[in-house]
Amino acid sequence: MTQPHAFPDYPFQPRRFDVRPGIAMSYLDEGPRDGEIVLMLHGNPSWSYYWRKLVLGLSDRYRCIVPDHIGMGLSDKPDDAPDANPRYTYTLQSRIDDVETLLQHLGIDGPVTLAVHDWGGGIGFGWGIKHSSRIRRLVVLNTGAFPLPAAKPLPKTLRFGRDSGLGTAVIRGLNGFAGVAARVGVERPMPADVRRAYLAPYDNWNNRIATSRFVQDIPLGEGDAAWSLVQAMGRKLPEYADRPAFIGWGLRDFVFDHHFLKGFTDALPQAQVHAFEDANHYVLEDKAEVLVPAIREFLDRHTI
Repeated sequence: MTQPHAFPDYPFQPRRFDVRPGIAMSYLDEGPRDGEIVLMLHGNPSWSYYWRKLVLGLSDRYRCIVPDHIGMGLSDKPDDAPDANPRYTYTLQSRIDDVETLLQHLGIDGPVTLAVHDWGGGIGFGWGIKHSSRIRRLVVLNTGAFPLPAAKPLPKTLRFGRDSGLGTAVIRGLNGFAGVAARVGVERPMPADVRRAYLAPYDNWNNRIATSRFVQDIPLGEGDAAWSLVQAMGRKLPEYADRPAFIGWGLRDFVFDHHFLKGFTDALPQAQVHAFEDANHYVLEDKAEVLVPAIREFLDRHTI
């Protein structure tokens, strides 16, 4: 795989540690050691690269902690077969546990700003089920932290990837999910080198395991592994209404659309909302020049 410094706007030197025995997590730790912590959690099928421009815009003052979830980005991509060694279980609970282990590894036990995108919302607000008092500010970008809204059916393409063997074959064999997302997840086409950076970690069947398992883990009802977690975080979400919240949203997102935005604005009525008619799922790609300074101003104004 290409070395990190070869990726556009990603001049960082990722760090690694064993988040579980024999399984290494890659993460960014950028900015002053005594800076206010901004924990940035990506989703599927992206990686810490998604946050690069925000890290560049904050790390002179803020300490930016940005993990690559296991199976994603520059982290290890272990198998989940019963006889695999090491073996990893690709579930939402595993992701939440990994974030907790990372913060413990770094000795971070105080307040954080939680910045989330896509599955990062489930992971971050899932971590918040036990640690909500430590989440002092929120930066919410095209994500979810509650069950699928009743008025929003799961798109057929995601159901295909979630529930069918053929869907899994397309995702893992053809990089169908990451490859398509890098094109249809933006309104402003990614430059070729940026698109290559998004796809670089997912260059073969084995390295695409997490992009498939994330889709298979989408919780829709009783019996799904993440269902109780997503219900719990949904019940808890209004408790964050007393904290500063910034919402940045691409309204062209075919999954996290206006139904999800309304879920957040209903729960967080005091949030500062930036919603864009001409931005898509990867809202930081479409609107970095607006969002990065706006998020910086938000954090500077609401100190913790």
